[in-house]
Amino acid sequence: MASNKIDRKKRTVLSVLATALMILVAVFAMVPFAFMFMSSLKPGTEMMRYGLTLRFDPGISSFDNYTALNTYRDGVYWHWYKSSAIIMIMQTGIGLFFGSLVGYGLAMYQFKGRNLIFTLVLVVMMLPFEILLLPMYQMMIRIKMMNTYFGVVIPYLVPPFMIFFFRQYCLGIPRELMEAGRIDGCSDYGIFWRIMVPILIPAFGAMTILSCMNSWNNLLWPMIILQSETKHTIPIGMGTTITPYGNAYDVLMPGAVMAVVPIVVIYLFAQKTFITGLTAGSVKG
Repeated sequence: MASNKIDRKKRTVLSVLATALMILVAVFAMVPFAFMFMSSLKPGTEMMRYGLTLRFDPGISSFDNYTALNTYRDGVYWHWYKSSAIIMIMQTGIGLFFGSLVGYGLAMYQFKGRNLIFTLVLVVMMLPFEILLLPMYQMMIRIKMMNTYFGVVIPYLVPPFMIFFFRQYCLGIPRELMEAGRIDGCSDYGIFWRIMVPILIPAFGAMTILSCMNSWNNLLWPMIILQSETKHTIPIGMGTTITPYGNAYDVLMPGAVMAVVPIVVIYLFAQKTFITGLTAGSVKG
């Protein structure tokens, strides 16, 4: 009995310490956002004078910068926002569709060349994006996809990492489910949509968050493809506020705050499936 009490006390102490550590880590993670939000309430001159600080002065702090954001260059910021949202939705939706289908096929079906295809997927994952940059740019010119949203999305239609992740996740699913579906008269596509997709929801949640973040923060490829100012994404557009002739800090900081909102909202809605999907997908296969 005494040893059980000691073990219980140890577990309680460890639990408290772990909780305190997680709270401390969360506070450190929130500090940059606090700096950014506090700076967005101040005039640009204050930021140039003191830099990013948590100093709050009610006399100069206001939401005027957010109003200025709406009128900056005739409201071009919201065009950037729309472009980022369209590209993110297209890239994530199409990538999840093809990535899950290919990953599921490589995991659950036996066919000639399966291992070779998976090896090629791993090779593509290891290639730096910069190596493929020039060939893809030339291809976009030939197929006349410059300055289009679809031109930005094309290289991410079948993401290698999604294929790898869905394959590893599907390897942990019993094949008997497929046989049961065939006995019930389901086609191969019916088995995938009716049986596998509900099981893959945690994997979809994890990949949705990661894909949205990658698309929303992507700078290099959209900057090459999108030439019109109104089609720029937020990373490109916000970069244009910093010039050798002056920095629009009044717009930069509130714009950065607003840019964080969609990713935070997506994570809050999908955090449970995100954690479950990453945990399950990392140990199966």
